[in-house]
Amino acid sequence: MHEKVEPVSPHDEIAAFLGRFPPFADLAAADLAAVAEAVRVERYDEGADVLVEDAAPATYFYVIRSGSMELVHEEEVIDVLEPGESFGHPSLLTGLAPAFTVRAHEDSTCFLIPHDQALQVLGRPAGAGFVAATLRERLTRTGHAVHALPSLSTIRVDELIAREPVYCDPNTTISKAAEVMTARGESAALVREGERLYILTDAQLRATVLAGHVSPENPVSRALEPAVEVDPGRLAVDAVVDMLDADVDHLVVVDARRNVLGLLSASDLLGLESRSPFAVRRAVLQARDHEELLQAATRLRSLFLALLDAGLSGVDIGRVLSLQIDTFTSRLIDFAIRDHGPAPVSWAWLDLGSAARREFTLGSDQDNALAYADPDNGATVDTYFERMAKDVNDGLEQCGFLADNNDVLAAYRLWRMPASEWLGVFEDCFHSPDRSHLIRATVAFDFRQVSGSLGVVPPLVAIMRRAKDHPDFLGRLARTATDFRPPLGFRGSIVVERDGEDTGKLDIKRGGILPVVNLARFHALANGITISSTLDRLVAAEETGGLEPDTAAALREAFVIFMRVRLHHHAVQLEAGSKPDNLIDPTELPPLARSELREAFRAIAHAQKRLNVYVRPGL
Repeated sequence: MHEKVEPVSPHDEIAAFLGRFPPFADLAAADLAAVAEAVRVERYDEGADVLVEDAAPATYFYVIRSGSMELVHEEEVIDVLEPGESFGHPSLLTGLAPAFTVRAHEDSTCFLIPHDQALQVLGRPAGAGFVAATLRERLTRTGHAVHALPSLSTIRVDELIAREPVYCDPNTTISKAAEVMTARGESAALVREGERLYILTDAQLRATVLAGHVSPENPVSRALEPAVEVDPGRLAVDAVVDMLDADVDHLVVVDARRNVLGLLSASDLLGLESRSPFAVRRAVLQARDHEELLQAATRLRSLFLALLDAGLSGVDIGRVLSLQIDTFTSRLIDFAIRDHGPAPVSWAWLDLGSAARREFTLGSDQDNALAYADPDNGATVDTYFERMAKDVNDGLEQCGFLADNNDVLAAYRLWRMPASEWLGVFEDCFHSPDRSHLIRATVAFDFRQVSGSLGVVPPLVAIMRRAKDHPDFLGRLARTATDFRPPLGFRGSIVVERDGEDTGKLDIKRGGILPVVNLARFHALANGITISSTLDRLVAAEETGGLEPDTAAALREAFVIFMRVRLHHHAVQLEAGSKPDNLIDPTELPPLARSELREAFRAIAHAQKRLNVYVRPGL
């Protein structure tokens, strides 16, 4: 005899789904059922606008059931919202126009909650907290996205020159000139007659020789046109206009002394946009599968070199690359949810380490963690998130973001756990500050939520803010901030120890970047500061009186120097076809760079010495 199973109504399914996510998770069953009864279900095709920035106010509170939605500000994607996340509430509550366009990132389904029911949910204390938290988060993400997507419009044409132009004698035959151009892989060749420059292009060859108007055995002078010249200081965006006005597809870069510096084609100039942070990020967000995502990843090298050539600081480049890995992560999460179905409870994907501090480089490893709402069935829920995390970690590695050597990855249970366990881990760092907890603190206390709706950040931040009340923890943390001693000799020279197979190269990350990061983290926690960026921590510690202005300024300058040296080293390796590492040979640096490094290491040594006041004997 079979037990009769009552069918689950659509309203029950809606209530069960909503109840897994904020701000509905704390609602009583009867209240949740009333909301579910009022829900309207809508489906949106990929690319459809649900709300439009500065247009009609929202009339519903939207919850994503399946698919994903983009938050777009001034046509730039600020965030991608996953199933369980919500939108439309700021506009619904205020009656004002939406601050973002919300667009279907893929075919999606949403639950639409009418005004009256939405007010009942959002008017409660938990709902008010949800509104405040999401508003702050989205404003913050907007600011970070804007600052991490710099324009390349300031690039000059001389920065785009990559090779010497091909020259021909006026009497060279057209066929020979074409042969030379082909051998060099060039689309044009120059001919100089006195002070005048002429050009032969592929387009001219097609229009004259292939059309039968001129024999290929004629001298090249029969197919030439006057070259259009441009000053090396001309902005690339303006040079594009010059090219269009002259109706040509090549420009010759000539300086004031009539020296030819190089030749630029239309693809050199118009391809500039493809190397912009905007273009790479759009390619990632629009990738339909792993293959297209891997193809987008191949553009990171060109993006990095373009940013460096454009004169961006190392700190700014770190912000750009951090936003890029965030975007890759979000897209891989999309793929994981598509493959495994919606998450069983709300969750938060956390960046750790350099990505969390927005100091990521192409020589950085991926460090990440995952928190999820405390479940009723822990094993089943964790199995889902283990699959999600493994997909994302493996996908990032395939895209070139290497896995952390110490397995600080969300795929591992040590870095993937319910929210209550994460709170316990943070508390234990203070109450049992042994070596393992100190290591955990130096990694986990640099965190930033990348995706997901779980509100785990505020309680974690609240715990971190109490670090200043635990002198034993601070004393031990101060000791760890002096673990990496700067490589300075007796007279202040840079000394690289050689033992075994050591090549005598300096690890700029271990010897320079990390000591400043550790010092900044200590002074931040010691003064109740919970931001993650190294430079921001140093500024805040100075402003709160926890760090002397001279020391703070010296450490900030040291960090900028280390980042610059590190990124230029990466550029040299990338251009040589090698993978970026952090091993610098100080003897190969210019004298000024070596001098700056010495001063930067002295700043670290001075700051580390002053930490002795925090370290109690025996620690």
